[in-house]
Parts: sequence; C-alpha cells; structure tokens
Amino acid sequence: MSIPPPSGPQKPYGPPAPPHGPYATGPGSPYGAPYGAPYGPYGAFGGQAPVNGLAIGSLVLGILCFVPAVGLVLGIVALAQIRRKGERGKGMAIAGSVLSTVGLALWALTLSTGAAADFWDGFKGAATGEGSAFALEKGDCFDTPAGSLEGETFDAEKVPCSGEHDGEVFAVVELPDGGYPGEDELSRTADDKCYALSDGYAMDTWGVPDDVDVYYFIPTAQSWRFGDRELTCLFGSVEERRLTGSLRGDATTLDADQVAFLSAVNTVDTVLYEEPEDHPDDDLGANQAWAKDVHRVLGEQITALRGHGWSGTAEKPVTDLVEEMEDARKEWARAAAAKDTDTYFAHYEKGYAYVDGPTTVTAREALGLDTTVPEYTDDSDSGGGGEDAGDLQV
Repeated sequence: MSIPPPSGPQKPYGPPAPPHGPYATGPGSPYGAPYGAPYGPYGAFGGQAPVNGLAIGSLVLGILCFVPAVGLVLGIVALAQIRRKGERGKGMAIAGSVLSTVGLALWALTLSTGAAADFWDGFKGAATGEGSAFALEKGDCFDTPAGSLEGETFDAEKVPCSGEHDGEVFAVVELPDGGYPGEDELSRTADDKCYALSDGYAMDTWGVPDDVDVYYFIPTAQSWRFGDRELTCLFGSVEERRLTGSLRGDATTLDADQVAFLSAVNTVDTVLYEEPEDHPDDDLGANQAWAKDVHRVLGEQITALRGHGWSGTAEKPVTDLVEEMEDARKEWARAAAAKDTDTYFAHYEKGYAYVDGPTTVTAREALGLDTTVPEYTDDSDSGGGGEDAGDLQV
C-alpha cells in the first residue's frame, strides 16, 4: 500500500524555534513605544530604555550553541536596532555575536573531523536498547506503540515471534554515504532492495499469507546528517492484523532438499515477474527478449535441480517437474522467435502452463513445503510492486 512519508524519531536533533524579535510596537508592546511616539524612544515619563529582545536571544543562543548562525544574525540585527532605537543590550548583542561565531567555528570543525558521525554512533549505541527501532535486527519480531506500520515510529518493542506481533525484520541494508537522498528516493531504494531480499528470508513464498507485504524503516534527514545509513526491511499485514509465528524459511530453518528446490523455482519466478509492461502488440521485441531470458534461466535451474541428490521420496516428483520445465523451456524459445503477436501468445501460454500446476504441488508435498497455490493479484496498473510497499522513518 502507498503510505505517506512519515518523519523521524521525535526529531531529537531539531533546533529550537528562533526567538521572536521586538517587532510589536505601540500600546501594550513589551518593548516600549515606537520611535517618534509622544514619549520618545526611552518610554513614557523618561523611564529607563528597554533591553533589546534580539540581544537577549543572541546571547542565549550564543551561550547554548544550539543554532550559532541564528545567534550571530540576531546579534547583528540587535546592534542595528539598539543604535536606531536607543535601547539597552549592546554588550549582550556583542557577546552573543562573538559566542555564535565561536560556535560556528566549532560546528565546522566537528563536521570536518567526522565528530558528527561519532556523535551518531554514540546516540545509536544508546538507542539500541530495548524499545528502540534502532535495536531491531534480522529475525526480530516487534510491536509498535500504535499497533500499525503506517506513519511515524521511533519505539519498537521486541517480542517473541511465536506470539502475536506487528512486524518481523527480514533484512537490514547499509546505504552508501553521500547527501541525503530524500524520502522519495529512499522509498524507491527500499522497494528495490527489500523486495529482492524478501524471498531469501521467506523462501517458501507459498507459505506467506496473502495479506503480508513488505514495509521498511528509512532514515530521516536529521538522522542521516549524523551518520544513519540503515534501511530496515519488514514483513507486516496490509490489513493491520497481528502476525503469529515467524515467516522465516531459509537455510537456517529448512533442509538441503527444500533449499535447493526453492532456490531454483524462486529464481525462475523472479525472471517471470520481470515481464515487460508494454503489450506485445506495442513492443514485440521487448517481450521476445524477455522470453529469451526466461528460456535461459529455466535451463540454468533445470541443470541445478538435476545436479542435486534428492533424498527419500522427493526424487521422482522433482524429476517429473523438471521434465515439465523442459517442455516449458522449448515453448519460451519458440515465443522468443515468434514472427507475430498471435504466435508469441500461443507459446507464451504453453510456457506458463506448468507454473503452479499439479506437478509442482506434488513435488512440494514430497518435500514438506506448503501446497496451497497462492492467489495472484494483477499489479499491471500500479507501475510495479513498490507501490504496495510501506515506509516508516526512524
């Protein structure tokens, strides 16, 4: 599902809002009457001139070094106003400007020496305790405070995968250095990487519930500035139901026969999913090139299946499936060489005939894999599977 880009973990690095300057004048203004009003710049009845508010703000920001650039600007503006209005606070404005200048120099030194990255490492180290999204690793199941994978989150409580949970982490990807790519670009990267990695974690795709899809945590602009480069790929329900049990099914949980079988059929499925968006009537050449790729990949995986030593009762069902794959491979070769669209489609349909058919179900049953044929949805209008993915920022 398409999810609006959320923002980060309570924005811990955001600077405080700059103080409002003494722009309000006239009756009731805290900074006295405007210049040229009946009582002049010193206030009514010749009282002491007020302290310039911008001078105060410059001094505060200069001392605290929150946003030194703002403190310097406030100090310069304050000095100009003090000269024009006759207000007090010149010393504070000068001190704030000087401190802010020092603060800017320190910030520049920090960034140039990599201290910002060290700060992020320290922050992340503190945040990787229980209850933080930064603590999640591959294989972890977790709950979010809102019970949803949509919107914002920083907190994520690890829970046993055997019980109910909101999501399960199946990969953590390290992103390259550089400028912050932006939320849209990070989401596109997550679509590419997370979908590609999902089958490696849940190899038996037939066993993944129909309502489960890919989500991800992406860095915010603030966390990126301090060195956050992690993209966390998750499984969650598009119906926002609670998951029960782990979806993990890889070499750590499957036997050698199951891994060999699933590696082969998933590789074939991957190339089948790469079918061109353009109809053969519009671009027969692109579809023929794809059919040629399917023919090639089928040949590679047939060789892999034949080269594996199958144990027990699995050998004959897998051999029967391989024979059907050989027949399908011939049809894809004919589709790749078709002279017209009708001929292409005739071989296209025969090439697809074995996919998820009875022979596949029998082989899966012999291997102890899921035998429920999945229901496929038509994503042809969505522009790719990425539109159904969700993103959260941390």
